[in-house]
Amino acid sequence: MSFRATHELHHRRSGRNIGLALVLLAFIAIVFGLTVAKVTSGDPMQAFDHAPRTDLLPQAAPATGD
Repeated sequence: MSFRATHELHHRRSGRNIGLALVLLAFIAIVFGLTVAKVTSGDPMQAFDHAPRTDLLPQAAPATGD
C-alpha cells in the first residue's frame, strides 16, 4: 500500500490556513490586551443593574442656621 503524494493545492491551502491562524491570534491578542488595560486602569466599572447609583446624585448643600 503506497501513499500518494499530496497535491499542490494542499500546500497552498496550508499556507492560507497558517496565515489566517496568525491573523486570528493577532486579533485575539489585541482584544485581550485592551481588556487587560481597561480592567487594570483602576477606574471603578459600574454596570446597569437597576439600582440607584448614589455617586451620580448631586451632593446636598449644607444647611445654614440663619
